[in-house]
Amino acid sequence: MQPRNMSMSGVVDLAAVKAAQEAKAKAEQARAEAARQGGGGAISPADLVIDVDEAGFERDVLQRSTEVPVVIDFWAEWCEPCKQLSPLLERLTVEYNGRILLAKIDVDANQMLMQQFGIQGIPAVFAVVAGQALPLFQGAAGEAQIRQTLDQLVQVGEQRFGLTGLDVDPDAVPGGGAPAEAPGEAVGPYDALLEAAVRALDSGDLAGAVQAYKNVLTDDPTNPEATLGLAQAELLQRVQGLDPAKVRGDAAEKPGDAAAQIAAADLDLVGGHVEDAFGRLIETVGRTAGDDRNAVRVRLLELFEVVGADDPRVIAARRALARALF
Repeated sequence: MQPRNMSMSGVVDLAAVKAAQEAKAKAEQARAEAARQGGGGAISPADLVIDVDEAGFERDVLQRSTEVPVVIDFWAEWCEPCKQLSPLLERLTVEYNGRILLAKIDVDANQMLMQQFGIQGIPAVFAVVAGQALPLFQGAAGEAQIRQTLDQLVQVGEQRFGLTGLDVDPDAVPGGGAPAEAPGEAVGPYDALLEAAVRALDSGDLAGAVQAYKNVLTDDPTNPEATLGLAQAELLQRVQGLDPAKVRGDAAEKPGDAAAQIAAADLDLVGGHVEDAFGRLIETVGRTAGDDRNAVRVRLLELFEVVGADDPRVIAARRALARALF
């Protein structure tokens, strides 16, 4: 799965000579000041992940970005993909051991920042290096792609701006200085469970497939194959036994009925009418409110998982959903 904007193609702007010189000077001044004061001391790995709001953005993001590249995770409690991406970003931040800092911003509580960054859908991930903002990617992403992007970000910070990162206390790392990747290692191999899920799907045992995928995700919540497989199996399970004529008739007669539109969207997607499914639910978001609206939004996010975050139709629908919601 290749997320949108998963590249460092925008670093040309960040490499401006004047900005680089200013960033290096600020970083050197900060280190010199810390040395004069006896040194700030090494920080805990827990301090590498911070919650940031509008009031503290300049101090916690802009100023800190003169010391270390700051990755910004724009998220919200209602965002299902965020619940998978955010823990992965947090784990990787600890693994990078001070070479990056992760700032988490709740868009519901900080909509001004969301507007300033031009965000049209979440999750959205940016970086700030020496006060310069850089879009990284939007939507869910695999661990390998994120690692590649973070490696490039660290390289830009070091080579262009002289950012050496933060000093992390190794004694505070879980396991008394054990390798940083250890906390995030998979509990065990999942090939057998994934194969069992596929066999269950092939045999029509949708409940068995759903459970097999859930078993994988219990131990490895960000496993992309299980995430996609579960979304597909649950979709097939939902449409099993539906009367298509009745479902479409109800949807046509009740354009504001959340349940009717959700059922019709499921059938649209199973039938290969992806844009129709997305468009139906986005229109329904605009017609509904409260619990009904939330139910429609959640189902739309589930259908995004079925199609894949990198699909252009999903990217366009995320933008349309953001406009409908905000």
